[in-house]
Amino acid sequence: MTTITDPRHRTTSRWPDRFAPLAAGWLGLWGVLALVATVTGAGYPFGPDDPDTGTSLLRLVPADVGPPLFAALLLGAAVAALAMTGPTARASRPLRTLLAGYAWAVAALLAVVVPDAQVLIMLGYAPMLILGAPFGWPPVDYADIFTWPLAVRFAAVVGGLLLAGAVLAWQRRTAGACVGCGRGGAGRDWTTPAAAARWGRWAAGIAAAIPFAYALTRFAWAAGIPLGISREFLTEMQGNGMVWAGFGLGAFATVGAVLTLGLVQRWGERFPGWVPVLGGRPVPVRLAVVPATLVAVAVTAATLGLVANPDFWALTGDEFSLASAPMLLWPAWGPALGAAAYAYHLRRRAGCPRCGQG
Repeated sequence: MTTITDPRHRTTSRWPDRFAPLAAGWLGLWGVLALVATVTGAGYPFGPDDPDTGTSLLRLVPADVGPPLFAALLLGAAVAALAMTGPTARASRPLRTLLAGYAWAVAALLAVVVPDAQVLIMLGYAPMLILGAPFGWPPVDYADIFTWPLAVRFAAVVGGLLLAGAVLAWQRRTAGACVGCGRGGAGRDWTTPAAAARWGRWAAGIAAAIPFAYALTRFAWAAGIPLGISREFLTEMQGNGMVWAGFGLGAFATVGAVLTLGLVQRWGERFPGWVPVLGGRPVPVRLAVVPATLVAVAVTAATLGLVANPDFWALTGDEFSLASAPMLLWPAWGPALGAAAYAYHLRRRAGCPRCGQG
């Protein structure tokens, strides 16, 4: 049995302290780049030259306003992250509330507004692009896919998550709770393992059903069944190969749905015996929680862009079909998956190596 002072736990227990300086450095770097774009008039990724702004809320921001706006927000967030490394516990409550509110707002902007649907789309197509590259399939120009705007979107997600980690650790510290696990603050019955097991099953079920419903339509098209679409459109997709791209997305969604169910199944806590080398061993908590959280963030970002598009709401009217029905469920997918991942964390977290509680 390991103890709190076991060297194997020291790196893990220090991670919450590193979020603030990492966030300050990352946001400061991109803030300077935004400032350079403001001065030079070049390099802003979300202007009219970005072909993927159709569903993004950033399409509402004029290209000449975007660079100075991002420069101010990012540099301000970098300063806020640095302030969280100081003795801010002695600051007044209104000041702490203002600092936390600003940091959470910028974190949400970076993590779920800037990425829009492009990050999720790339995650969905990545397996096909990687596996098919040696064989020249799909026949695409990779330079048209891996663009500067896409890189900035992924960088925004990184910055948003780092800032979220920094403000969460800071709020725990100022509330007198453990920075590493959050224990020690006000009691919350819904965070007990038994309670998390109850509401976590509902969250996981919802989060698994939505991508599986999406996959069913794509599998039907690959089988030649025009589920929710016309026969002519299906024939067109069969001719240009898009039906197989949809099949790949459906397979990716199905794998995600099965892994989501693992958050509430025994095999999600201990590797099945038939798994080579790992069979019978406990599943590391982070191996399940981190990917699920990242996908939840990506799905939420994609959903925000969808619901902000007037075409999305047309799916509830005359354009409703079995093909569009799964899309209407997407607003619940990201929050449900995030809740399922958090419930899994609450059920399986061990004693904290930092405070010894649990």
